[in-house]
Amino acid sequence: MTKNSAPATEISRMTTLNETHDPRLSSWVPTANDGQTDFPIQNLPFAVFRRRGSTEPFRGGVAIGDQVIDMAALARAGVLEGLAQQAVQAASADKLNALMAMGSAAWQALRLALSRALRTGAAQQAAVQPCLVAQSDVEYDVPARIGDYTDFYTSVHHATNVGRLFRPDNPLLPNYKWVPIGYHGRSSSIVISGQQFRRPVGQTLPPGATQPSFGPCKRLDIELELGVFVGQGNALGEPIDIANAEQHVFGICLLNDWSARDIQAWEYQPLGPFLSKSFASTISPWLVTMEALAPYRVPFSHPPEDPQPLPYLDSPGNRAAGGLDIQLSADLLTPRMRQNGLAAHRLCLTNYRHAYWTVAQMVAHHTVNGCNLNPGDMFGSGTLSGPSADSAAALLELTVGGKHPVQLPDGEQRVFLEDGDTVTLRGWCQREGAARIGFGECVGTVLPARA
Repeated sequence: MTKNSAPATEISRMTTLNETHDPRLSSWVPTANDGQTDFPIQNLPFAVFRRRGSTEPFRGGVAIGDQVIDMAALARAGVLEGLAQQAVQAASADKLNALMAMGSAAWQALRLALSRALRTGAAQQAAVQPCLVAQSDVEYDVPARIGDYTDFYTSVHHATNVGRLFRPDNPLLPNYKWVPIGYHGRSSSIVISGQQFRRPVGQTLPPGATQPSFGPCKRLDIELELGVFVGQGNALGEPIDIANAEQHVFGICLLNDWSARDIQAWEYQPLGPFLSKSFASTISPWLVTMEALAPYRVPFSHPPEDPQPLPYLDSPGNRAAGGLDIQLSADLLTPRMRQNGLAAHRLCLTNYRHAYWTVAQMVAHHTVNGCNLNPGDMFGSGTLSGPSADSAAALLELTVGGKHPVQLPDGEQRVFLEDGDTVTLRGWCQREGAARIGFGECVGTVLPARA
């Protein structure tokens, strides 16, 4: 393993604030300055887009206020120089893998150049302004070619709540507090926010039955997660040390890893979920960089009475600032609520700081056996439930296994999702002395199962 020469360097790399984080910065794009937008000049997340309904190629874009900076147009304009210009050219492709592969120095050079070009009074305004496209006029695609997808299980609260439903006397399996649990998922069915998907079908074993039946899922659930996109990978056989792990992470998005609970209950033993998870996973289009998240770092530790991380999962930097203060919510809009003009109902409010394993620990554990990651690979954090009942991030938990339906404002109830239901995930970071930044929305709607 490559060891970091000085723990202080690791901590500095994770937490250092620079001119791009200055909360006093404003942009010549007016909508970036209202204090409520997810996309102020202090954020500058990446996506892949094109004008809605057009046949033009997808290409990289960066959000500022209610606009998208077209990376292909910006590359042609020749506004940037050096490494930043090389990075914007890589970001002009139909996927962001080439930019991801360039590494953190290139990402940071591009982000700094964009910040300077977008600031109030910037000399580049006249050259950059024609590169803007209104977000209301665009459509998005999955931002990278996702070669591999690994879903982790980082919330001890979710693991305990679900375990209690099936093993009341022993809800948490003994390995959970020692090892980051994960499984390999299906990358081809990861879809972008706004796409509808059909209710999955499969085998289930109804209560009291002695043989399974086949048909549509009856216990369709949400899973409020974060998606972590890998930047530079590692060679096969060469682990990534936890002190360097975050240098291999390009950015973070929202993830709804829909789950067919009844199909899963029948199929998951002994090898885990299959049809119950492979039908669709929805991600938000915008990837918020680790650099943009620097102001929202928080200390990380396991409770003193719990097993402490093994050495390969521990570092001074991870303890000092491995946590991220990201607030997360899930809202539900039913067809009847939509028809009556009602607002969506908030199902839960949680925070990534409650996670039992950090981003760096996921990367370190995934590669400790020599597994090679590639640019564009994605991790799921697992359902990010918090410690309170209203921070449970799945209907299975919110309804205690279906025993206590969620009461909606118009008198409806939900135990699990019904056809036509729309779920919207949101995420944001805010604290005193820093600009509020956000992740946009992750929206998905359930269609009836195929006949």
